[in-house]
Amino acid sequence: MIYSVSSELYEEVQRRLVEQIADRGYFSGSVAFTFEGMACRLVVSCFVRRRHVVSPEGEADPVSDLVPVWWEFHTTDAEAERLNDFSFEELRACI
Repeated sequence: MIYSVSSELYEEVQRRLVEQIADRGYFSGSVAFTFEGMACRLVVSCFVRRRHVVSPEGEADPVSDLVPVWWEFHTTDAEAERLNDFSFEELRACI
């Protein structure tokens, strides 16, 4: 049975990935965590696009897009790794 990736899981992956990217323009690495009892691991190499934002609080260059070179998303429950329906396009939509 395929594990369906929820919008909440996409948001969690996005949050953790952006945190790992920090101020880099290219990222190659992995993000691993447990989500609702499922071990999740994203392995990714991607170019990072940013946008310049000016506000009363100051200036920032937050991540505006990720252009993947390679990615894999693994989900494992207590028994074994499970296939999933993860889509990098869906992850990009969260940014």
